[in-house]
Amino acid sequence: MSEKTTENILDRIVETLAEGGSKQKSVSFFGEEKTNFASSQFNRLFGRQKPVHHLLGGGKSADVLLWRNKKISASVLTGATAIWVLFEWLNYHFLTLVFFGLILGMLAQFIWSNASGLFNRSHSKIPRLDIPNEIFVNIATSLSSEVNQALGFLQDVAYGGNIKQFLMVVVGLWLAAVVGSWCNFLTVLYVGFVAAHTLPVLYERYEDQVDSFVYQVIDQIQHNYRKLDAGVLSKIPKGKAQGKEE
Repeated sequence: MSEKTTENILDRIVETLAEGGSKQKSVSFFGEEKTNFASSQFNRLFGRQKPVHHLLGGGKSADVLLWRNKKISASVLTGATAIWVLFEWLNYHFLTLVFFGLILGMLAQFIWSNASGLFNRSHSKIPRLDIPNEIFVNIATSLSSEVNQALGFLQDVAYGGNIKQFLMVVVGLWLAAVVGSWCNFLTVLYVGFVAAHTLPVLYERYEDQVDSFVYQVIDQIQHNYRKLDAGVLSKIPKGKAQGKEE
């Protein structure tokens, strides 16, 4: 009951802020149907009509990212933080942690198996640790599928001839390279993990304000791109057009 009460209070606060920023809107926090559907569809980011939970897959992973179960989400984020602290702050190595973990596991099993003799109890069977092969096969299949899709997308952009999309992808890769030069791969992975567990839930709560801000940024970017296109890009000769004229 306390979690529901807290959620209801947050919903009312966000609803009040949304009504104060835009007096023409009268919507609830969970996105009930509006009287003006055209304006509602325009204000959703990129014209989306589905909720954030559905866009994230709608399964258990979406529940974790959107903090539907606060205990599980907090446990996952705490575990990732602990791993990052061990490797980055305490300078542990992966093999060191693996071997320490194996040593602790063997010690626990040794004590468990020999404690029965000390207390005059019958030997109890220790469960065997056996990781199914399907787990590794599924992980490898998922990784290969994602990598192939990413490579296919980059090749389509390179061969597509769309200068705008090509420049956006190049700038995005350049920014990723710059960020990668600031910190190592584990830190980048951890920052992305934390962002995945914080940004979706914040966007779900403040989607009206975020959508309005993003549309303003997109309008400014498009305005600057039109200037660049009129001054530079439109003067670049296109090879396909010349081939057709010949």
